This record gives sequence, C-alpha cells and structure tokens, in this order.
Amino acid sequence: MHPPDIGFRPTIGDAIKRAAREFGDTDYLVSLEERYTYAEADRLSAAIARRMLARGIGKGTRVGLFFTYGGEWLLTWLAASRIGALVMPFSTFYTPRELRTALRIGDVDVLIVPERVLEVDVPAFLPEALPSLADHGTGPLRLPEAPYLRRIWTTQPVERPWATHFDLFADPRADDADARLLAAVEDQVFPADPAVVVYTSGTTAEPKGVVLTHGTIMRQTTIMAGHQRAWAGELPPKFLTTMPFFWVGGILSVAGALHAPVTVLCLPRPRPAEAMELIERERGTAVVGFPTFVQELRAHPDFPERDLSSARMLLEGPADLSMTSVPGETPTHRSLSESGGSFFSTDVRIIDPATGLPVPRGTEGELLIRGPGAMEGYLKRERWEVFDADGWYHTGDRVFQSEDEGDARLFFAGRTTELIKSAGANVSPKEVEAVLDEFDEIRHSLVIGLDDPDRGQVVAAVVVPKDPKTWDTGAMRTKAREALSSYKVPRRWFIADDSRLPLLPSGKPDRRRLAALIREGTTFTEAP
Repeated sequence: MHPPDIGFRPTIGDAIKRAAREFGDTDYLVSLEERYTYAEADRLSAAIARRMLARGIGKGTRVGLFFTYGGEWLLTWLAASRIGALVMPFSTFYTPRELRTALRIGDVDVLIVPERVLEVDVPAFLPEALPSLADHGTGPLRLPEAPYLRRIWTTQPVERPWATHFDLFADPRADDADARLLAAVEDQVFPADPAVVVYTSGTTAEPKGVVLTHGTIMRQTTIMAGHQRAWAGELPPKFLTTMPFFWVGGILSVAGALHAPVTVLCLPRPRPAEAMELIERERGTAVVGFPTFVQELRAHPDFPERDLSSARMLLEGPADLSMTSVPGETPTHRSLSESGGSFFSTDVRIIDPATGLPVPRGTEGELLIRGPGAMEGYLKRERWEVFDADGWYHTGDRVFQSEDEGDARLFFAGRTTELIKSAGANVSPKEVEAVLDEFDEIRHSLVIGLDDPDRGQVVAAVVVPKDPKTWDTGAMRTKAREALSSYKVPRRWFIADDSRLPLLPSGKPDRRRLAALIREGTTFTEAP
C-alpha cells in the first residue's frame, strides 16, 4: 500500500505548527483545571523544546514520561517529539518493579516526572523502582538497574540529590537554544524517524516495546477527527477520552486531534461524577475509551439529572462504540498498538493459521498486518523475530470480514494466542505467572483469561499452594498488587494440585482445556 497524502508532512512537530496556524484559537486540551488552545500548545511546547535542546536532548534521545493525563504530559510529549527524541510514555499503573523493567528495556536516557502522580509520591516511589538511587549523589546517574539512565528531571522542585528541576513553564533563559536552531532541528525530523514506544503485554514475561514512527502515528490517527465530527453533528467536536495517554488509545486521541479542530477533554483519573461535570460544562459530544466506563456513567445516580444532551451517543448508542451496527454480538476490531491504533493505512490479510492461505469473507482467520500503518518493530527484537519473510506481522487476533464486499470493517472473534484482553487492556499470562511463582506460598501457577460480561475477560490464576491448609487468597492479592499493575492482578483464584493441571503432548500447559475445566466447575475449587 502506498501511504495516503494527509495534506501535510506527517511529523508531530509539523502537525502542531499547522494546527496553530489554521485553528490556533480552538481549545486543544481541556480538563476541569486546565485549558490549552492549539496556539498555546505550540508556543509552550516550542519553548520546552528549546530548553531540552540546550540540555542535550535531541534526535534519538530516549525520553521517558511518567505523568497522568493532562497538560504536562501533552506539552512534554509535543516538545520532545518536535526535536526528534524517542518518547516512552510509562503507565501510571506501574508498580516499582514494572517501572524498573520498562526503563531497562527502553534504555531510557532521561526520565521526566512530576512531584506526584495521583496518590503516588514520585520522589519516594523512584528509589523503590531503582534501589541504587537511595545512595546516589549528584551528577550523572550510574544505576545497574537502568544502566543507560543518566538524568531524572522533575517538573517541580524536589530535594533529592539525583533530581534536576526542569520547569516546563519557566521564562526563557539565556542559555536556551534559540528559535533558529529549533527550526533547523525540526527540519531534520522525518516521517521515518521513530517517535513513540508504546509498552504492551504479549506472550512473554516482559512487556513489549512497540516502536511507532512519526509517519505511522500521524497517518493512522487521521480517522479520529473525522469520527469526532460525525458524532458531534452540528456542535463543535469535543470528546472525553478515558484512554490513558501512555497507551495507543491515548496517542490516538491527542495525535488525532492535531488533524482538525477537535477538543480533547481529559481528567487525571476518569471518574463518573467528574466526567459528567466536564462533559456538561464543555458541551462534550462523545466519550471514547473503555465501555465499562460508559456503563459506570449511565449507572451513576446523577446521570439523569445532568444535561448531557450534547453527547448524543452517550445517551442513545451502545456503551461500546465498537458494537455500533455490528453483526450479532461481535464487536468491530478496535485495532492494536502494533498498527498505531487504527487500520487507516495498513495492509491487512486474514489467513487460516494451519495452512497460511487467505480465508473467504465471512470466515474467521488470523489477522496479519504490514505496510505504512504497521509498527517499525519491537525494542530489542530482530526483524525476523517479529515479521515473516514477506513482511507480515502475525497479530494472533482471530477476525472476520462481512460477506458484504462494501464493508471493510474487521470484526474481532478472539485470540489465537494466550494473551488476555481485560477491559481493553492486554495482560500476558506469563508475566503474571513469573510474579506469582516468586511467592513463597506458591509452588506453581497458571494464568488464563475467563469470559466476563463486563470486562470481556478477567485474569484468573490457578495455583498449586505449598501448603493448602494455610492458603490465604487475600494475602496473595495484596502481594500481587505490590508487584503488578491493578488490571493484571488476578480477580479469580483457583486451588489445584500438579496432578490435575492439563498438559499438551509437548508437556506445556493446556490453557484452553484448563479454562474449559473451570467453566465445567467440577475440577478446581475457587478460593474466596
């Protein structure tokens, strides 16, 4: 596929400059406490970019961001992207262990953080993630846990010898790079340059770093503005995103709004009461994100009392937008990190995994992708490990297309791999098992996804305790929460012994048979 012409050079820097010229007075990002127009986002991110250049950030520098949704994340992302840095947004769900892993996988050079992330005291959290920080003095970092990390910048003053205050909103300084240098640097950022690494769970015990270029991000997000204008009708499009900015859905939101005047509404932590207040105040026209949150909104006691008439689809449509005009109970495929959040400029093929041959329309098969809309690859993986000989990435998703030739949508039918899809998030069974198997109380564990009407799937753990008589599920949940993001912690626990765990002829666990046995309810005891 030849990449489509989107009307401007597809880099994030060119996109924000164009947006500022063409619709600069329109609000770009709005929360209950913040408001930035496109012109303000352009001006402020340019100033931050000049400050970054003066401090050694440039093409290819690996910049980690540990922020919640909001203006600081947006402006820092724009600034680093404008000068060609490779941005790695880190999940605010991360435990210290998970952040340490992501910093190591990403070979991050500079980590930029606020003083607080929701309830997390970041200066206290970071030494838990990086124990060598506790005794580290001033100067460049030298940490065995994250060997490439040299700097930690905090957006508020922090009294730690390893922290450097980097004020996003400081007045220009004499040693900042000048506007001419910034312009020259921006001219050397190309659509082919890597822009963002999105971390996602996979079939391995560690997260995968999906590398997306400027061109992929800006082309794949083109469809977002069109959808928002269609949903808004005659009103100015303003949508509340509940997708975290550190996942591809959040990137889709903030980059998609650079194509046309579309206001992104966001909250540091989406909660129904605050969400309804923001939608009502700003006359929001749509909610994008997890269907479970839309269900929470509709179930809230204040929902009938709020004037949410501007958000027509919130009142009338299905909770899950992927269920709009679909055949039966099968959702439209939401896309994936590896395709930049959409299929706009992606070659797709649906094959029979057993034969490798394409399947007819209406028949389920495995989804393959390649082309301008596909990722560059995974961090620290060779190309042959990720793509087949013809350049196709095998997603592991089972999909089908309508028999109607005019319907190009893909419909999601499940997974051919072990990956768990829970409330829109990917969970690797092996990652959870690696944590559980470290617990002194557990001899062995197997993790699977079980069907759930609200979350699609829930994470379930089948464990072989060392001492069944002293097993305490509550204590295991607490230990799991200390090591895993909340959405990865098993919601259901089952007790087993090794002799009852189903195995494949290869000796590996038979997870499908295990899930079937649990559904039958006769083999394993569910722990309260």
